Amino acid sequence: MKRMITFATFGVLMICLLSAGFAQAQTASTVPPPSSGKSDGTILLTIFMRHDQSKNLAEINDQLWKNGYFDKFPPEGVEVVSWYVAMGVGQIITLRLPPEKLRAVNVALEQTAWGPYRTDFYATYDYKQVAEQQRKMMREKKR
Repeated sequence: MKRMITFATFGVLMICLLSAGFAQAQTASTVPPPSSGKSDGTILLTIFMRHDQSKNLAEINDQLWKNGYFDKFPPEGVEVVSWYVAMGVGQIITLRLPPEKLRAVNVALEQTAWGPYRTDFYATYDYKQVAEQQRKMMREKKR
């Protein structure tokens, strides 16, 4: 049952991502790209840390502490953009990092978070400004 829920969650996520990409592709010629200036050479990475529900919070935190998680994550030079708890899922963390720090993030989590958490990684990009522009344009469009 749990595997079916995981596949269903993955399916919904993929549909949302594909739909967003399709919508962006359709309007790419009509919606100007966000004017964020120069790229700073960083990437965004979203990490889903799904907690082990066979353990309570004290057990999870004890294992994280023993593994050195609180000292190693996030690694030096990595910015935390957002860090949320999704009840029943775990933690959802978005990081901004130079591409050369990607391995350091992965290793830090492999060494410290595996066990109390199951991790999923997703390349991420900021779509907010494009979505706002698209929404404004579509609302102004004559029907």
